[in-house]
Amino acid sequence: MAPTKPQKKSKKGKGRDRARAKAAEVNTRELLVQAVAKLEEGDVESAARIARTAYAHIGENGRQAGAALSLLGQISVELGDGDSARQYFLTAVKVDEDGLLPEDLGGGPEKFLWLAQLSEEGGHDSVAWFERGATALRAQIQSLSEALDTRPLTREEQEANIVEKRRKLADTLCAVAEVYMTDLSWEEDAEARCEALITEATLLAPELAETWQTVANVRISQSKTDEAKEALKRSMKLWEHLEPEDPAVPAFPTRVSLVRLLIEVGLEEKAIDVSERLIDEDDLSVEVWYLGGYARFVSGEKLKEGGQESDVEKWQGLWRSSRKWLFQCLRIFEAEEYEDERLGEHAQELLGTIKAELGESPEDGADDDVWEDTTDDGYDDFDEDEDAEMQQ
Repeated sequence: MAPTKPQKKSKKGKGRDRARAKAAEVNTRELLVQAVAKLEEGDVESAARIARTAYAHIGENGRQAGAALSLLGQISVELGDGDSARQYFLTAVKVDEDGLLPEDLGGGPEKFLWLAQLSEEGGHDSVAWFERGATALRAQIQSLSEALDTRPLTREEQEANIVEKRRKLADTLCAVAEVYMTDLSWEEDAEARCEALITEATLLAPELAETWQTVANVRISQSKTDEAKEALKRSMKLWEHLEPEDPAVPAFPTRVSLVRLLIEVGLEEKAIDVSERLIDEDDLSVEVWYLGGYARFVSGEKLKEGGQESDVEKWQGLWRSSRKWLFQCLRIFEAEEYEDERLGEHAQELLGTIKAELGESPEDGADDDVWEDTTDDGYDDFDEDEDAEMQQ
């Protein structure tokens, strides 16, 4: 029997196939959107499950593979699985080696920046990934700038997007400078590289507090204390009057680092101010309790060494306050089994010095609300009859 000629598919059948394919594409995109929403809500496990399902449907060569891989990388970071995160981001790089794909397809700099932070080698490897991210950001900025005149109806939105990209580029350059101040500090051109990086960063985003904080860090490494102070003051002026939730306020860890820098350059009053704000946001931070106590100790020590009779009450008040902060630090340190043993040892050492000078603290009526015992200038205002001293 001769083979029968295949029947032609009806136009209606073809339409159904196209509709099915389109529905599958829409559903995959919706899965990624759902996964992002779950991640933002803090439901990481659900985000991971949905993202894996999306990736299984997309496949390694699908149009949205890069987006799924980058999202799975971010989810792995949230789950504390650095090895998996690194592998997902490395696979995403294969999909978009130059970061030129649209961001909704997994393009752009993010995967490079994550790989820089997740690098096991650090040093030059981190710098290489940061530089790839910076290159992608520069390309995005150029593309957006060129589109300003061709899309006049969205000019305001485009300009806002350019500002965001410039800030991210400045932040990336500062991150490279940090690597040259730590892992690569031995390089002959480390100082020159840092100088070039912070100069470009401040030109790109002078309104970014983190940029000036990095400038201060570089100046400290150069022993230019006065310039470091000015950079830190300039950084703080950009956000110290704002509410904690304002996007212009640096992230919590950045401000913790700021307290350290302020103490290092002798701006203890500013350090006390920032530590109080941080404790208002998180009263279980061992490091902030330690730094707040240390700032008070150093400030009191300077007054004590000055030898002025009129300062005796003030430095003793600062040391009593320091004792409270350090006690709280050690209490949480033990409860959380905090890993930084050097921090704990130094806190104990400071408490020992205070104890030797002021004697034993009363053991009754310990006052936990230590951050409420401060005046607007950042110094503690103690009543001599106060009966609530934190025990050692």
